[in-house]
Amino acid sequence: MTDGRPVRSSVYRERNSTADRALDILGLFAPGRLNISGSQVAEELSVAKSTAYRYLQSLTAAHYLEEDPAGGYRLGLKVLELSRLARASYGLSQVALPVMRELSRATDETALLTRRSGARAVCLEKEEPFEHRVRLSYERGSALPLNAGASALVVLAWEDADVVSELLTESRLQQYTNATITSESALVERLAEIRSVGYVVGRGELDADAIGVAAPIRDDRERVVAGISVVAVRSRIPEARIPEVVRQVRDAADRISELVALTAQ
Repeated sequence: MTDGRPVRSSVYRERNSTADRALDILGLFAPGRLNISGSQVAEELSVAKSTAYRYLQSLTAAHYLEEDPAGGYRLGLKVLELSRLARASYGLSQVALPVMRELSRATDETALLTRRSGARAVCLEKEEPFEHRVRLSYERGSALPLNAGASALVVLAWEDADVVSELLTESRLQQYTNATITSESALVERLAEIRSVGYVVGRGELDADAIGVAAPIRDDRERVVAGISVVAVRSRIPEARIPEVVRQVRDAADRISELVALTAQ
């Protein structure tokens, strides 16, 4: 003991060192390297071959690795199990938020994540730039009708026709501005247009001075499960800028869709 405190044992240090080496070995695997040999491990970690094989045997015994019939070692079933558990721990918001932050920074505008709940569009998450915060009808947790604005229309457009008909029968199409669609036939036509181009551009349909660009988020079965959108004061996104924002929103939607599909596997 020194200064009245126990000295950490060398066994503790060795256990940490072994764990670090195990992580280093697992980190050697990559899309272009699905198999590793004892010689490669010895070279990469700058250890003796006997030491490398000892690490590999420990990982194999714990099922993090397994011997490849073709020679060398490959990732084992324990890694697959952990991967499944990791994917299952992520919800839609957790998956989408990092991409939303990037989208908000790239466009310098507010990004929204919405999904349908009955005859309402619910705002799950909102990311906004500090300097360009705007007052919008959409806030986290808010639920608004499906007929007004890009953030709502994007979660309705890919629903089955009978579902859309039932929803429109159940709920009255409220008018928020002069641009709000209140005719069922006009809304059905608008939804068809949205499906044909793959995105939504909404101009003053919910908030008179706002413009929104939205794209669908899909799951591993290609079903639309949510929408991501950029919303701004109309003067900040002139017509000439819309194609660029559409591209950015669709890219973000594709990235989130890929992540959503991964979590479902």
